[in-house]
Order: sequence, then structure tokens, then C-alpha cells
Amino acid sequence: MKITVIGGGPGGLYFALLTKKARPDFDIEIFEQNKANDTFGFGVVFSDETLDEFFAADPESYDLIRDQFAYWQDIVVEKDGERTIIGGNGFAGCSRFTLLEILQKRCSQVGVKLNFETAVDIDNLEAQFSGSDMIIAADGIGSRIREKYADGFERSVENRRNHFTWMGSTKPLDAFTFFFKEIPEGHFCAHTYQYEEGRSTWVIECTPETFQNCGFAGMSEEESARFLEGVFADELAGHGLIINRSIWRQFPRVRCGRWNVGKIAILGDAKASAHWSIGSGTKLAMECAIGLSEAVLENAGDVPAVMAAYEDKRRTPVEIIQHAADVSLRWFENMPRHWKLRRYEFAFSLMSRSKSITWDNVDLRDPEFLRRVEDEYYASLPTDARPANGKRPTPMFTPYSLRGMTLSNRVVVAPMAQYSAVDGMPTDWHRVHLGARGLGGAGLVFTEMTCPAPDARITDHCPGLWNDAQERAWKDIVDFIHENSGAKVCMQLGHAGRKGSSKHPKHGSDLPKDEGNWPLVSASAIPFKEGVNAVPEALDRDGMDRVKAEFVDATERAGRAGFDMIELHGAHGYLIASFLSPLTNTRDDAYGGSAANRARYPVEVFEAMRAVWPADRPMSVRLSAWDWAEGGMNWDDLRVISEAFKNAGADLIDVSSGQTVPHQKPVYGRMYQVPFSEFIRHEVGTPTMTVGAITKPEQINMILAAGRADLVALARPHLNDPAFTRMAAAHYGVTDPHWPIQYSTGVGQMLREAEKENDKARETALKLRPARRHYVKAK
Repeated sequence: MKITVIGGGPGGLYFALLTKKARPDFDIEIFEQNKANDTFGFGVVFSDETLDEFFAADPESYDLIRDQFAYWQDIVVEKDGERTIIGGNGFAGCSRFTLLEILQKRCSQVGVKLNFETAVDIDNLEAQFSGSDMIIAADGIGSRIREKYADGFERSVENRRNHFTWMGSTKPLDAFTFFFKEIPEGHFCAHTYQYEEGRSTWVIECTPETFQNCGFAGMSEEESARFLEGVFADELAGHGLIINRSIWRQFPRVRCGRWNVGKIAILGDAKASAHWSIGSGTKLAMECAIGLSEAVLENAGDVPAVMAAYEDKRRTPVEIIQHAADVSLRWFENMPRHWKLRRYEFAFSLMSRSKSITWDNVDLRDPEFLRRVEDEYYASLPTDARPANGKRPTPMFTPYSLRGMTLSNRVVVAPMAQYSAVDGMPTDWHRVHLGARGLGGAGLVFTEMTCPAPDARITDHCPGLWNDAQERAWKDIVDFIHENSGAKVCMQLGHAGRKGSSKHPKHGSDLPKDEGNWPLVSASAIPFKEGVNAVPEALDRDGMDRVKAEFVDATERAGRAGFDMIELHGAHGYLIASFLSPLTNTRDDAYGGSAANRARYPVEVFEAMRAVWPADRPMSVRLSAWDWAEGGMNWDDLRVISEAFKNAGADLIDVSSGQTVPHQKPVYGRMYQVPFSEFIRHEVGTPTMTVGAITKPEQINMILAAGRADLVALARPHLNDPAFTRMAAAHYGVTDPHWPIQYSTGVGQMLREAEKENDKARETALKLRPARRHYVKAK
């Protein structure tokens, strides 16, 4: 094959090296517009995992680079004069210039043709290289090739809000160090690491407000460097900042829906950018170079097969890294929000920002740091909630109080629709389902959405609370849980609105009944699915009063049934939610328009419920924080609406997202809804409960210890294992106070088996840990 590579960065060089080394008969040529010894930036950083991949792919280049690495095992967080060290991480830094020099040398050794100071005519690219079987576009984050074929690559570019500049220094560093600084003009973070003796990289970022207040837009590179030397004077300790095209920029978030256009394949930052806060783009480029080379070697001569194999190998890993990078960069965009966190809470929040590092993972890396996080967390609790007698139950097994209700732990069984009621009556299924989860050890158990009237239901199979028989049935369930466990029980009340009068979901999602449909109501006369669902009536004042009265009556019944807590369901596109979202509320009266107006009726309902709910029992509201559709809820809306419910007496905001409109496009991932909870908790200052793709105890502990929520709800894990919380308690060596006496003989065995499993898992994790190389502990 004849392959042309446009761009002589690490990705293009590494692809050419690996492919030519394996197939000397291939004709591979690189065209780079800069000089061979030109480079921009200073150092690049790799994790131990990445180094192992490089060693496996080409030991020769790895050996050449190895002696140039600066190694460290620690991450250091310096803020407000305090230096916090987190060990056990494993990174290496290298000069970008040295890396390019070594890769160029290896390419020459294996026979790759290198052309420097050679401009390529992008407009005539395919004609110029008509004899090439493949053209590799590796021309960097500002790729001209990508832009020329933007539609074909399905390219999207979004400039993120923070500004950054990439500088260097002679300041020696013994760890990857984050320097956080606050000055009157705003907030800064310097991401720093040593990459060779006498040289360190300083990537300095600030918020848009800080950028504007400091006047960086009107400064030269030299002026910016001198200004930043003043900001970081203590940290630089007499050393200066070095510039090399150190212009202020905003990070471009690059995505390509397709990675090839005909015989042109795209590689490196040109294809997909990953924010430098989780590692360099160089890492991603070189890992993709390995995947593309493997695809070429496995499918030599069959270009379409090469392209398909390339995406098959690398699409998912790239998207995982980019998603983690997106979450990471948002943490830095919200620096001011995190500033008030406690010392170790701040460091733990920083370490766990991309959600890949959880409680157990940090324990494996640096148990002493985790002990300090845990101690600080316990000290922050009310005196009567702190662990006694030296016990260390982890955050998830600490008590939590709302009004007169105290939960023994922070684990919540989320509402889970069962579609098993008969004429609104909960059945034996509900008794067994909720009873089993009440016995499972969680601090709080939610009912599924229960409706205050027959025409408030989603389906004929949804439970209700509008008559005495239903009230008695619910009381039996609540009494059983109270008598046999220490769990508290929350009734979630909701009205289906425009999503009502539907078939059982087994027949399809949100499909209207074949017969016996009831009239639908909503904030506005907009059907859920155009041409499928009936057009709802926009509630008038009489209708609003009727629905509110139904909620009040159901609330009083829940109180008599003995529920410990009640929640108004204002999420997922149901009636209350339809008032809150601008996508479903197009009213032109006092209940439409601004976020404050859209919240008016939901708050009226909430206040009416709160007025009849016992004063010593808490009340929450569930919100869809994000609609995942253009024109939907935004951060300002979320703040205004959350504050309205807080002011109305909400003790907790249950934070969910989506299901408002059928054309939503959620960005799923581990704990994907947690950022919304964190926003409300810190920006509005009210307790929150988070939910969504949370599956493991260590994730719960991470969320709580980092200050992202006060309670954590899980749905599917509790469907799969009613005793999820008991198993988690055994994992952390916690003697669960909810263990029913009938099951008590199993406690000792469970604790012993969990300890054995923990020892095995730790041993395996240590064996699988990437090779540690020449590390020095930070001081």
C-alpha cells in the first residue's frame, strides 16, 4: 500500500513508524509544513497504563524515550497555603521536542519518507496524492483537511468557556501539581509538571470573568507571562515563565461523526480532542495511531475494511475518554463553585471529577489520603451523627436528618414503576417488592409514582391514593416496613398529564390505549408524540384548582397511612413538569414565559401539599434538571426553579433529567446526572438527592465525599438485588442496624465472605497495576 500522512505530530509519526516497521514493503510518506526541530508547547504527560501500551507497540522507541522521562507518583493540590498530596497515581512527563525527535529518528530507521517545510495544497489534496491508497489527516486540532471535508466527517467544534495559555518554567517540581489561586480579579488554576531536568510545563487557565477582569485580551504573550508571574509568585519561587506561542485560547471540543471521507482517514486532535486536564491529546493521538495501524495491517489493500476496523477498534475508547474529559473540564469551568469546599473535600472532588476514580480506587492508591478525607467528612457531621467508638462506616453509612426524620444511611431505593396495580390498588406485588427492599438495608424506600386521581395515572396499572381502600393498602405496606426494618418510606405523588391514558409499557412506550381513554391535561395543548398521543387540554384556573385539591387530598391520606416523607413528582414530562419546561409550556398568562412564571403553579401545588403535611415530616420535589433537547431547561432556569421550591419549604430536591420530549438526546454515562445535583446543592444551597447510572457502593461514597449530593438513589441495582445495601455494608465491614432478627444468623458469614472477597480483589488489582517506574515521593 502507498500511504500519505499529512502532519508530522506524534500521532502521524507513530502511525507511520508502526505500520512501516510491520510492512517494510509499504510506501509511507509524511508531509509536515514546519521544520523538523519546530515544536510548540513544552511537555507531554503519560500515565503508566499508556506507557505499557507504547512499550508493547514499539519497544525500541519506548527505550529511546524512557531515559528522557521525568517520573512521579503523586498529585499535589496547593490551595490557600495548604499542600495536599495524593499518592499512588503513576505518571511520566517528557519534552514534546524530544518525543518528536525520537519518533522522527525511528521513522527514518524503518524507512518512512519524511518531508519537512512542505506545504500541502489542501484544496487539491486528492489530486496531488491520487496515487496514494490512503491519506491520513493528522494535521492537528486546527486541521485544514477536517475543515475542508467538515460535512463528510460530520464535524462539530465547540469552544469551551475557560481561557488557557501553555507556558513553561525552570521551576523544579516533584509531582504533578495543581496550583489554585484567587486574586481580586478572579480564579486561576495552573496545571504543572516537570518533563525534564530544569524544565516544567505550566498550563494556566482561568474563568471568562477572570480573563476579562485581568485584561488578558489586550496583552502580548510577554505581558501575560509577567502578569502571571505575579499571580504565581509564591509558587514559582523566583523562577520565571517561558513563552512559546503561549497565546490565550479556549479549548476546542472537536467531534467527528465519521472518521473517513473516501480514502482520507482522520487521526489525532484533528479527529477528536480530549481536554488536557485528564491527560494530553498526545496520548489519545498515539493510542489511535496504534489502532489505525492495526486496522491497516489486518486489512491491507482493502481501504473500506481498514476504515471500518479503525472505527470499530477506537470509537468507543475515544468516546469514553472524551466524555471523561468533558466532565473534567467542566469541573475547572466551575472553579468558583468548588472554592468553598473543605480542604480534603476539595482535593477529593478534584481527583474524582471525571468519575473514573472512586472511593475504593483512591483507597488502593493512597489509603492515608482517603483516611483524611473520611475524617474531615465525619467531623463535618452534626455531633450526634458522627461515628462513635472509632468506627469508620464510610460516608454512605452515616445518618442523615431532614426535619424530624433521621435516616440510618444515605442509600435510597429510587421510585421504580411496576405497573402492577389493579384499579389503583397496590397489590401483593407491591407489598413484596417494597417490603423486600425495606428489609434490604437502605435508609429510605420510595414508592413508585402514585396518582391522586384515576385520570392522573399513566396506565390502568398504576397505583393511586384517592380512596380509603388504597389508603389502607398503603398503610399495611408502610407498617410492614416499619415493623421489620429501620427503613423510612416516602410516598411519591404525581400526575401523568399529557403522558397519561397509555398502554402497559410491554406493548410499547407511551402509546395510547386502544379504548377507554380519558381526557388528558397539560400546561399547554401539545401532545407528547405528534400524531400518536391525544392533544391535551391546557389547564385553566378551574382545572388547576381541581388538580391541586386532588394532590392535597392524597397528601392527607399519605400522612394517615404513616409515610415518613412525601415527594411531588415534577419531572419526566408529567403534568407538574410540563409547567416547568419551556418545551412544554407555551402559555402567555402568569404561568408561562419566564422560569419564575413557569414554576408558579408547581409551587402552588407544593405549598398546598406542604400546608397539610405534618410539620415534622420532610417533603421533597423531583425535578428534571435538563431536557436534553434544544431550547429546553438551562442552568439559569434550574437555579430559579430550585430556589422557588427551596423558598416554598422543600427539604430536599430529587434531581433527575430528561423524558420531557420524545426527541431528547441524553448523554449517558456513569453517574451522568450527578453534575445537576452538585449544581443545585452548591449554587442554590439546598440538600439534594442524585440518581442515574449509579451502580456501585464506591460510587455512592465518592459522590457523598466530594459534596455532590446528600442522598444517593439507585433503581436498577435494587431491582437486581433488594439487599444491595446489606452487601455494601458487608463490603465496608459495617454491621447494618437494619438486619431483621430473622436474618441475623447470616450477618457473620456475610462479613467474613466480604472480607475474603475484598482481599482477593485487592490482590488482583495490585497484580494488574501497570509497572511502576523510578518514582520519587513528593514532600
